[in-house]
Amino acid sequence: ETVYLFGGWDGTQDLADFWAYSVKENQWTCISRDTEKESGPSARSCHKMCIDIQRRQIYTLGRYLDSSVRNSKSLKSDFYRYDIDTNTWMLLSEDTAADGGPKLVFDHQMCMDSEKHMIYTFGGRILTCNGSVDDSRASEPQFSGLFAFDCQCQTWKLLREDSCNAGPEDIQSRIGHCMLFHSKNRCLYVFGGQRSKTYLNDFFSYDVDSDHVDIISDGTKKDSGMVPMTGFTQRATIDPELNEIHVLSGLSKDKEKREENVRNSFWIYDIVRNSWSCVYKNDQAAKENPGKSLQEEEPCPRFAHQLVYDELHKVHYLFGGNPGKSCSPKMRLDDFWSLKLCRPSKEYLLRHCKYLIRKHRFEEKAQTDPLSALKYLQNDLYVTVDHSDPEETKEVMM
Repeated sequence: ETVYLFGGWDGTQDLADFWAYSVKENQWTCISRDTEKESGPSARSCHKMCIDIQRRQIYTLGRYLDSSVRNSKSLKSDFYRYDIDTNTWMLLSEDTAADGGPKLVFDHQMCMDSEKHMIYTFGGRILTCNGSVDDSRASEPQFSGLFAFDCQCQTWKLLREDSCNAGPEDIQSRIGHCMLFHSKNRCLYVFGGQRSKTYLNDFFSYDVDSDHVDIISDGTKKDSGMVPMTGFTQRATIDPELNEIHVLSGLSKDKEKREENVRNSFWIYDIVRNSWSCVYKNDQAAKENPGKSLQEEEPCPRFAHQLVYDELHKVHYLFGGNPGKSCSPKMRLDDFWSLKLCRPSKEYLLRHCKYLIRKHRFEEKAQTDPLSALKYLQNDLYVTVDHSDPEETKEVMM
């Protein structure tokens, strides 16, 4: 019941602080002000972390480096593990590329398979020394493929190279995508993201045991209205028990794509039914009712934030990010939110359907036989009303 937060960019510098939030106590604790001083990773942003819940360990890989500080030494991809119980960091690799793993990447994705003690990392932009290579590829962005790391043997394996081919087993690397591991059906799910200036809308799964790619959607279907829109920052979580993927869609990183009416939207993908549904879009209440701040109701649209999910209690936690304000480009958020999806019970749905049908029947009767309608209201309709719901009570009283 703990949320961990490490590093990031505060608008002016990379951070190396490490925090734990206790859900039970509703309190943050600073584990370390500077992990580098404790044999841990240096200050960084655009890195990724994953947690091994069984062994209570956290892994972190990747970072972004400004072109001005890139050199052969700084471009080494270090890889760290943190042990929660002993509160110690361990350097697993000074350079994962030298060990058969990915080169230094940022905006990648990383997932943990606790059962088999494996880590999967996919995509991300490879950082290179600018101008050091004079071939034509140097100017084109390079993307990292799909790798597996065996935590027991501490060995890397390349599973898929970045490919622009359209073969059934080929996958296109990208940045800013979502990747999730389903611990029960043992598949990785990957969707969205960006490759150079192209926004990708495909959705595929990768079976980690059979090494097989399954294209769920190639992104060209016309049902674009019923899937989360591309071009917006998406954060996703998975619930293997409910067989659902949750997606929070926020702000676009592109200044040109930022509209005035930008919205948060929350989507659920049903894995068994292979269907998306949008369960929430924020209304423009803030504009229509300036007296009530949208900030009090929900987090403002943003990018570069983080979203995690507590599978046991079915609660999401969201922290920080960039609100994309052109007037204050260095502004970063440090707000912290929880989100619980409250689903109507079967009993509620059954009662509410009865209520709607009987309400309609009452309205029909009222047109032709007011006395009979009144009796129907008092006997049949009244028993289906939820008297704790002011809306329903008001409707019946009218």
